[in-house]
Amino acid sequence: MKSDQRIKKLFGRAVRNARLRANLSQEELADAAGLDRTYIGGVERGERNPSLISLQKIASGLGTTLRDLFADILTNGGGE
Repeated sequence: MKSDQRIKKLFGRAVRNARLRANLSQEELADAAGLDRTYIGGVERGERNPSLISLQKIASGLGTTLRDLFADILTNGGGE
């Protein structure tokens, strides 16, 4: 897998894991982040390459920080 695709997959997995830990549906996260539910689904599947602003909105919607989301990737491989 190419490295750009890999990081999108890892980040998506980290978002999904954080969302599940927060007991949120994709729709609830989307509402909290001010994004569309289908966009959140695309991020979680590694199909989207979110902008910095979208990354911050997702972290905020999850009640966490970008640092913590990326730390999950670095320490756990996004939950692999």
